[in-house]
Formats: sequence, C-alpha cells, structure tokens
Amino acid sequence: MARLPDIARIETMRVVLGIDAAWTAARPSGVALAVERRGRWTLLAVTPSYDRFLALASGNDRAARIGGSVPDAQALLSAAARIAGGPVSLVAIDMPLSLEPITGRRPSDNGIARAFGARHCSTHSPGAVRPGPLSDTLRAGFAAAGYPLQMHDASTGGLIEVYPHPALVVLAGAARRLPYKAGNTTKYWPGEPLAVRHALLREQWQRIAALLATRIDGVAAKLPPLPEQANGAERKAHEDMLDAIVCAWIGAEALTGRAEAYGDAVSAIWVPRERAGTEPPVAG
Repeated sequence: MARLPDIARIETMRVVLGIDAAWTAARPSGVALAVERRGRWTLLAVTPSYDRFLALASGNDRAARIGGSVPDAQALLSAAARIAGGPVSLVAIDMPLSLEPITGRRPSDNGIARAFGARHCSTHSPGAVRPGPLSDTLRAGFAAAGYPLQMHDASTGGLIEVYPHPALVVLAGAARRLPYKAGNTTKYWPGEPLAVRHALLREQWQRIAALLATRIDGVAAKLPPLPEQANGAERKAHEDMLDAIVCAWIGAEALTGRAEAYGDAVSAIWVPRERAGTEPPVAG
C-alpha cells in the first residue's frame, strides 16, 4: 500500500511576477520573480526585458536582447513557473489596466493623487494611444490564462495594477517621491556635473535595493550595484529591473493582505499600507 504524504511536511509556496511594463512595445520592460516559502519572500530572478526573462527560463538569458517586444502573457507565466518550480499566484504590473477602454485619467489615478499627491506621487495620465492597445493586450492575455484583473481582493491571486512611486515612499517612510529615475537627474540635482549626478543616482538605487532587501531576500545577489562606468542603456536597464522588484514586492504585500486598492470596480491601483503605528511624514 502506498504511503500517503505527510500533510504537515508539504511546503506551501506563493509566487509573484512583477512587471515594470513599458507603455509602448518599442521599449523594454523589467521583469522580476519572487517566491514565498515558510513566510519568507526570496527574489528568484530579475531581467531588463521580456525576451531576457523568457530566455532565462530556457537557460540562455545572456543571448537574448534587451529590447522592446509585445508581451505574451502565457509565455511569461510558463517561464515563471519553470523558474519558480510552481505556478504564479499573482501578477503585479506597473501599467494602467482597466476593464474598459482607457481614454484618460481614471478614478484610480485620481485616488492615488488624493492619497499621495502631497508626497509628489501622482500618476502620469494614461490615454487611448499610450498605453492604449498594449494595456488591453496585457490584461486580456492574463485574463485568458486565468489571471483576471483584481480591484478589491488580491488574496486569491490574479492580476493587479501597481505603482512604484507611492510604494517606495511608504517603504522608505519618505515625505516625497524618491529621486531615482535615470532620465531626471538634471531636475533632481540641477547644476551638478554629470559624473556627480550619476553617483547620486547610484546611491539612490543602492538605498532602494537595501530597503527592498528588508522585505525580500536575495536582492543584492540578483541586482548588484551598477558599476561607475555603466552607459546610459545599462543605467536604464538597472532602473527597470529595480522597478520590477518593487512591483513584485507590492504584489507580495497585496497577496498577503497588506496593500490597499485605490479605484473602483473598473480599475484600481494597489499600494502597500503604511506600517502599523506610524503616521505618514509631512510633505515639504
């Protein structure tokens, strides 16, 4: 007679796929994969493009280009399952998503503006062109694969829209959005030489990585600090991967009931809740 498995020894596992999705197919999108075992989240993989992620699952990621492409939801889910050794529980995407065509600002965008506008974390206004059809393709693709868009309860999995800027101010306990976008260094540090701005940017990335490491193991191993001699493309790829990890962390918080949805029954943006017993800092 076959011996039944010891139920107490069966390890439960939850998997989150985080995507920093570009609003056009011409630009690359960061992808991160995190898994929870025994109450601890670990970063298994992070890549600067869809193609790199798919190739990573096949064991040949360095041969794949870092470029834009139209995302294939089923292919991404299958690749994630191969890497994680189990199915994805939740997909968290930094891109406007909706059950209805997006033609402008949504209640979800306005909800974020009310909650986080004073901390300089309002959303960019989406439209029919950007992200437009690309958003529809992503949402429909994941829905067809069994991951419907969730607006109220993410504990059972599915697909959620997330936004890194307010998530990071929550994580850092910051009064305003963190200055970590590679294309905005002149605005962050006006008058500073290029080399100084790049150094300050690397410091911000290391700070964010260290904050994420308090929530997810393996961040430093999967995303080491960027070398000083990195070029512009390498800096943008690093930023996209960092954002993808933030998306994965938001997904983990939503999956475990520690995130709040801002929006309505058509679209919602999820942000981790402030830590219990603390008040948001006053924005300056």
